[in-house]
Amino acid sequence: MEYKVLFTIFITVFIAELGDKTQLATLLFAADKEVSKFTVLVGASLALIVASGISVFAGSVISQFISEKQLHYIAGIGFVGIGIWTLLKT
Repeated sequence: MEYKVLFTIFITVFIAELGDKTQLATLLFAADKEVSKFTVLVGASLALIVASGISVFAGSVISQFISEKQLHYIAGIGFVGIGIWTLLKT
């Protein structure tokens, strides 16, 4: 296992998930006194695992048709576009 890559992915996803709507939804589920906190933890963890699995599968399929460099450009343009759209909507 490549620990440097593992650490980089962990930190990137961890920071990206902090304070997003998924974390806030999980917080609200956990705040319900009648719901098991362990159930909330397992449900949220499984959801993130499945979503990440879909991303890994999609990335491996896409990489067969688009070069890594082109994919970086497409992702960069996408992020800039989302940023501009967000600024214009505020």
